Amino acid sequence: MPKNPNRRSKPVKRDEPMTGAMKFFLAGCVAELYLLIVRRFYLAGNAEQQIAWYDYYLWVLAGVGAAVFAVGAVLSVLWKADRKKRVIGWYTAGLGAFLAISTVLIRLMNASAVTLLSVVVPVVMLLVILWSLYDRECAVSLTILGVSLVFLWVCRRTLSNIYYGTLIRVAAVLFLVLLAAAAVLAYKVGKGGGRLGKFRLLPSGADLLPIYSACGLSAAGIAAALISTTVAYYAMWALAIVVFALAVYYTVKQL
Repeated sequence: MPKNPNRRSKPVKRDEPMTGAMKFFLAGCVAELYLLIVRRFYLAGNAEQQIAWYDYYLWVLAGVGAAVFAVGAVLSVLWKADRKKRVIGWYTAGLGAFLAISTVLIRLMNASAVTLLSVVVPVVMLLVILWSLYDRECAVSLTILGVSLVFLWVCRRTLSNIYYGTLIRVAAVLFLVLLAAAAVLAYKVGKGGGRLGKFRLLPSGADLLPIYSACGLSAAGIAAALISTTVAYYAMWALAIVVFALAVYYTVKQL
């Protein structure tokens, strides 16, 4: 018999996934705001502003980002015994890493990097929200489709480029190999009841059809994109429609 039968059990915290999703949503908004500032004062600025950003401000921001990343990494190690403080260190390190890496890419690729990051940031933000709130197989399938959609956009922009075209074609072939490997891995995990060895990757009895479909549709889109940039454009829109339809379906199913 319990010592205090009138004592109520502690309620289960059900708002933690939503809280984590909102944090990543706010982080994505801050990242997009930074990219808008760079676009306004660097890409769309006058000649004097562009020279100042190219020669000075971008390098300063990259250095600040590296310093913030180092501080966050050190704090996460020092606060490893305290979960709340450790998470603060991780967020700080992530902020610094994004600032440093994105700034270096902008310095090297200029407008192309800003456009690419402006697409990647909201996609990553939405995928993190999906992983926080939705079933695992849903998150996996939409992640595959989302990454493939971004890669299709890159193919459409750079396949005809004389400098990056060959590199993107090699990356596309490697991407197709990764999609095949993901499908095989899903099959093995399904045979193992959601486990791969000692690690549980999917719930027991998870529906693997969405994952197979995501790998197949993504592979078809990437293979079609290798034909021409025009085909890549239509493949990108077709895949975007699939992503939207699946997101709506999973949202209704989750509710």
